[in-house]
Amino acid sequence: MNVAISGLAVLLGPLNLGLPELMVIGFVGLLIFPLTALWIWALVDCATKEPDTGNTKLIWILIIVFTHIIGAILYFAVRRPERKRELAR
Repeated sequence: MNVAISGLAVLLGPLNLGLPELMVIGFVGLLIFPLTALWIWALVDCATKEPDTGNTKLIWILIIVFTHIIGAILYFAVRRPERKRELAR
């Protein structure tokens, strides 16, 4: 067990990373990957399912690309339900 701890210390020694820093890195990693997946899902959904009439598809793609997570959340909260109502008629 002591060898494992000293091996970790040797690995992290030059970086000066301790347990709190590693926990922050892990927490940020747990947030970044799902949020990036949400962003990609919004981009693909918009690009494949938005109607080609008008400029709404292009505008929403630009909003999603340039505002990243905020644009993806806006797309799912505002445009996607609106699109589903329009296509249901």
